[in-house]
Amino acid sequence: MNILNIFATLFTITTILVSILIILDNRNPSRTVAWLLSLIFLPVVGMFLYLYIGQNHRKKRTFIKKRKQDYKVVHSLLHHQIAFTGYGEFLKKNFTDTRGKVAPLLLNNSEAPITVNNEANVLVNGYETFREMLKAIRTAKHHIHMEYFIIKDSDIGRKFQRALIKKAKEGLEVRVIYDAVGCWHLKESFLGPLRDAGVKLKPFLPVTLPFLGSRLNYRNHRKILVVDGKVGFVGGVNIGDEYLGKNKKMGFWRDTHLKIKGEAVYLLQVIFLRDWFFVSKEELEDAVYFPTQGSCGQQMIQVTSSGPDSYWESIHQAYFSAIATANKKVFITTPYLIPDESILMALKTAAIRGVDVRILLPGRPDHRTVFWASKSHFLELLEAGVKIYQYEKGFVHSKVFIVDDNFSSVGTANLDIRSLQLNFEVNAFIYDEELNKKLKKSFYQDLQESRQVMLQQYKKRPVHHRFKESIARLFSPIL
Repeated sequence: MNILNIFATLFTITTILVSILIILDNRNPSRTVAWLLSLIFLPVVGMFLYLYIGQNHRKKRTFIKKRKQDYKVVHSLLHHQIAFTGYGEFLKKNFTDTRGKVAPLLLNNSEAPITVNNEANVLVNGYETFREMLKAIRTAKHHIHMEYFIIKDSDIGRKFQRALIKKAKEGLEVRVIYDAVGCWHLKESFLGPLRDAGVKLKPFLPVTLPFLGSRLNYRNHRKILVVDGKVGFVGGVNIGDEYLGKNKKMGFWRDTHLKIKGEAVYLLQVIFLRDWFFVSKEELEDAVYFPTQGSCGQQMIQVTSSGPDSYWESIHQAYFSAIATANKKVFITTPYLIPDESILMALKTAAIRGVDVRILLPGRPDHRTVFWASKSHFLELLEAGVKIYQYEKGFVHSKVFIVDDNFSSVGTANLDIRSLQLNFEVNAFIYDEELNKKLKKSFYQDLQESRQVMLQQYKKRPVHHRFKESIARLFSPIL
């Protein structure tokens, strides 16, 4: 009994100390309450989770070092490689709408200049995306840079493996960054042949017991492919057969990706190279990675990254600014809807002032807790006039923002706390009317495969649905 009493006393003291740490962490009040509740109702599990994934490492040494390297790379490469003159005057003369609010914001909070010599093509779903990516890889002449949250040992994964091996054996520089948690199940039988062929492979923030606490919660959710510094890809598609609709549970997989040619590729390259330095300590500053683009097009694109290494939550701020300054339309496609109070208020305020706000979400869950946490926001959004649709053809995984007639965003960031505050993300913000029309057309087509959630009907949902929503929302800040 004495041993049990001593243990109980030590555990109580530890719980109190952890609670003080949570309070002193100066995090969002809702996250603080969620962690405290987890300690109260699930003391052992709650303490374990906080110590291993809950601490705020945004300003800690690992990411501060990375931020310093970002600063060096951006200033030694970006400003010398991107030809852009009359930047300030261009903004003043041409951006009098939402673009005029978001563009300067991203310039200041993430050092992301606007590039004007670009051609971006919208790739709908895995078939188009994989076809174009493999085509670019097979025609590569100098280097291939890939950075992915998930790469699966699957039919499509093996196609990429074979294509990369072939290019590495031809003498090209092939570098791959894969997230250590997203690719947890990727075995040596898949990685070994790549490594043997000369492909340089690096995991992002690998986790090992007992020190996984400092790394597990901050994942590289980026999906980047850069070929020869001239062609770049970014969007929602990971490397796996489910993106081809081969997952029996999820069925058809709806996603959106971008293929970019032009100066915006420089920005994707910079993001990859600074992440490569972080994982390998290899500095790549040669001009060969930033070749002359020639004339590609006239689309204006800003590519920005965000994560715990960023001083500002740049994509989070851009989403908020775009919603808050919209005049006519805000169309959002996201697989997860767990907004913080600022985004939630921006959405409701926009709808109340007459903006056509529509949000397209999955009609079936891939993560049940997140699914119910997303639904917990439906009632207050519907009451404000936001139109909500649930996709029924399969699973929708796109991360797309469409605002008015000339502002769009395609990238990796979901509309949830994890993407906006914890993960390493990358988005392309496009200020172009034609691309906006293409994305809008796809959005309307998706609505045809969806069911609109009606306010009065939603109010009559079963009590057990309300209970699931309430519980999931309570813990949503720490999901």
